[in-house]
Amino acid sequence: MNEAETMASVKITKAILSITGEHIRSLNTQAAIALNRGNGSPGTLIERPIDERDTYQVLDLAQAVSLPVDRDILHTLPQEYLVDTIEEIKNPIGMTGRRLEGRVHLVTAATTAMNNLVNCVEELGVMVEGLVFQPLAAGLSVLTEDEIELGVTLVEIGASTTNIAVYHGSAIRHSAVIPLGASSVTNDIAVMLQIGVNEAEEIKIKYASAKSSMSSEKLEIDLPEKEGQLKRSIPEQEVSSYVEARMQEIFQMVIREISRADIKEPLTYGIVLTGGGAQLRNIMALAEDNLNVKVRIGKPANIEGITDVAEDPIYATALGLLLWPFMANDHVRIPKPRHKGIKGIFQKIRHTIEDLF
Repeated sequence: MNEAETMASVKITKAILSITGEHIRSLNTQAAIALNRGNGSPGTLIERPIDERDTYQVLDLAQAVSLPVDRDILHTLPQEYLVDTIEEIKNPIGMTGRRLEGRVHLVTAATTAMNNLVNCVEELGVMVEGLVFQPLAAGLSVLTEDEIELGVTLVEIGASTTNIAVYHGSAIRHSAVIPLGASSVTNDIAVMLQIGVNEAEEIKIKYASAKSSMSSEKLEIDLPEKEGQLKRSIPEQEVSSYVEARMQEIFQMVIREISRADIKEPLTYGIVLTGGGAQLRNIMALAEDNLNVKVRIGKPANIEGITDVAEDPIYATALGLLLWPFMANDHVRIPKPRHKGIKGIFQKIRHTIEDLF
């Protein structure tokens, strides 16, 4: 943080943080309200235009799910509305009807994990203004409107987790966390070659290919020498085979998560890979082979003025956090968080977005 302050010549006093981990859970839910109002005559009901209060009421009801005492709602993301028998409505305000239904995607997280993250940052004198599930932030910076509308899966390969967000119909349909990431690949190399993690990371970055058939059989990689050991080397293709095996496992888990999205139509735009793990050489080719869809590397596209950073998928989440207050459609409203660390954070997010729009 000190380096960032020095480079930008500003003092950091507020921050929006990303969060991920195995404790994250998501679900789809829905709720409905009656819109009828009497016109003064007994037993007479009339249709009336839907206003913003109605949408807030139905979203509040949709997020009123029973959660364990150690969990809180992180995001409430509207998917679509139904007015009477009319489905797939993005904005029902101004329409008339007797019944309004809202469908939402909820993301929940362990309260302790959120508290710990917030407390660590606030101990540095920085006020935390929001927590954002990592792939949602990354999606803001790398996905296009067409992709979100016609269907796409964002796969953000981080260090310890791979985060997934499935979009269709301009809304998120499923999200999940896979407890494997780029560091799993590094650890595999370290174990198989009996070298340190730092040396394994260096070999992964310099030589490894996600698809072993696209690596060299002849190129020998010199391994770090330890005292009392003979000089060792290993073919690049063998190292790449360790990488490929782990990445295939991750992609199989991605397939399982996509199937849980329960989307009848195909995802037109396939997969967008982002995060640090997306920098692996030939990862696009391996992903297309394993996932049987078209794949692209997601680089931040919605940020101007920092093109050098925007060319790197590792910064997708960080740049997405900059966009979050302006572009998110989150509706989280928690009346009274149970712990001090996240007090007021979710209300701040919502009020900021309301003020902007």
